[in-house]
Amino acid sequence: MHEVRVYDSAGALKKIISEKTLKARADRQILFPGGYAKGRRKAKPQLPIPAKKSTQAKSA
Repeated sequence: MHEVRVYDSAGALKKIISEKTLKARADRQILFPGGYAKGRRKAKPQLPIPAKKSTQAKSA
């Protein structure tokens, strides 16, 4: 495992995550995987689509 370099949007180096830190994180993830699982977002309820009015001319 190699160190990880984190850059911001401008391309400047923000931080370096060491191999030791990454190893500790991997060990914690194996022991407690629920802490790293991303929850699924609930879908927004769909709004009802209004019925279109008929555009046909009425016969007289």
